[in-house]
Amino acid sequence: MTTTEWVLMSTLFVIYVVCVFTVCVMTFRKGHTVLGVLGIFMPFLWLIGAIMAPKPGSPYDLQQRGLAT
Repeated sequence: MTTTEWVLMSTLFVIYVVCVFTVCVMTFRKGHTVLGVLGIFMPFLWLIGAIMAPKPGSPYDLQQRGLAT
């Protein structure tokens, strides 16, 4: 494995980890707890939870409506 391949793979892995955890946090903030927990084993569920509309009363919903403190 060349140095260029190692650097590219490391960079892409770091980007993947950052994206996965930001989508995970968004899924939990939108109130989709089951998708958040199942996403630990199947990360594409985090993406689905992040795309779905927030549940009423979730922290994300309250922030979007301007009711969060």
